[in-house]
Amino acid sequence: MPSANPAICADSRPVLFDSHAHLDGPRFAADLEAVIARAAAAGVQTMISVGCDLASSRACIELARRHAAIHAAIGIHPHDAASLDAACLAELETLAQIPEVVAIGETGLDYYRNRCPHEQQHQAFRQQIALARRCGKPLIIHDRDAHEDVMRILREEEAQTIGGVLHCFSGDQAMAETCLALGFYLSFTGTLTYPANQAQRDLLRQLPLDRLLLETDCPYLAPQPWRGQRNEPAYVAETARLIAELRGLSLQDIGRITSLNGNRLFGVGQIDQSAKIAYPIRNALYLNITNRCSNRCVFCAKFRDFAVKGHQLKLDREPDVAEILAAIGDPTRYDEVVFCGYGEPLLRLDTLVAVARQLKSQGVRIRVNTDGLANLVHGRNILPELEGLVDSLSISLNASNARQYQQLCQSPFGENAFSAVTDFIRLAPQHVAEVVASAVTVPGVDCDACAALAAQLGVRFRKRLYNEVG
Repeated sequence: MPSANPAICADSRPVLFDSHAHLDGPRFAADLEAVIARAAAAGVQTMISVGCDLASSRACIELARRHAAIHAAIGIHPHDAASLDAACLAELETLAQIPEVVAIGETGLDYYRNRCPHEQQHQAFRQQIALARRCGKPLIIHDRDAHEDVMRILREEEAQTIGGVLHCFSGDQAMAETCLALGFYLSFTGTLTYPANQAQRDLLRQLPLDRLLLETDCPYLAPQPWRGQRNEPAYVAETARLIAELRGLSLQDIGRITSLNGNRLFGVGQIDQSAKIAYPIRNALYLNITNRCSNRCVFCAKFRDFAVKGHQLKLDREPDVAEILAAIGDPTRYDEVVFCGYGEPLLRLDTLVAVARQLKSQGVRIRVNTDGLANLVHGRNILPELEGLVDSLSISLNASNARQYQQLCQSPFGENAFSAVTDFIRLAPQHVAEVVASAVTVPGVDCDACAALAAQLGVRFRKRLYNEVG
């Protein structure tokens, strides 16, 4: 849960991105400026106002021209699919060239209301996928009671070449995995907060954070505290707050992560992607002191990009002790300081020890996340050098035998690596009070066997979710 200590952040508001709103309609005509002001006060820095027909698409563009925080999506909703004739499609193509337009949609299929024959919905959907591919803008997909046909058409029209988001996602785990495999994002609304939607909450716990978006779909689908009332962008914070609770993160973490996701998909929003030495997650401060690793693990996310929970961790160079301490600031604001970036911190043993000594003099709890190969790397037992400085070691075991370890971790030390890790785990409790061995839930890894091995080595065991690596 988020810390109650306000000193952790001078401005405790999250940075939020409402990826789907309908701000052009009559329900916002009387007080739109106040709505936008409330959104800003809640931390909503970016909003996409989504068109459903030509008139609303034009209106969304005008809103985006008047308000820096608003961007436009243009499209024909499946309810109005019959209106997408040649002239309409030509105008959409013209509008798509306007800089304020960041996406095509919402488009898709709606078999719940059935306001338009299915065949016309299919044709309009296909035409707008083709439009998105021509103009190079992502899709915003509406899918209600039409899962199978939506996915079929996305595949047939090669929508994965342009990507997009399944807005107000309502599918199951299998559908989510199919969407993710196609490169699409999944967006969640205030319906996630409704008491009856436990299945959706269970699903959200399993999804990779780097593919989630927040939305209101306002003026519809207000979160539970305002259910039945007009929804508005400020209320996206309530959905973000629940997701933070479900994922064991802070509201600021979820805001930062989903804002970066929105920026990556739509190309808008002010995102700090400068390299981070010290970066907060939950109530802890993490230290990224190197991007070097001993291993080349097949599941490591840094081979895709260097973002972790919305923080950019690619270093231009390795920081020295003074730079690390300056980046930390006041460490007593946090529950613990963790040496864990996008690299193996014990490769920089002398630097780590020097920083840890300074932190320990201030009474700070220190954890080190490591691959367990330090003794092999340095040619000596380095654990006595951590004694009295490090309170907790989290050591990546990742496999229950040498063959599987090498397949997963691709160590340059070959067959010696696994025995070096297990020896390190066995010795660690002699010098560090808390030692935990972990394994990533990569498909095919026997986590029960890893847990049994950890018990034999005399330490606790923890699973690390595959979709949380990095």
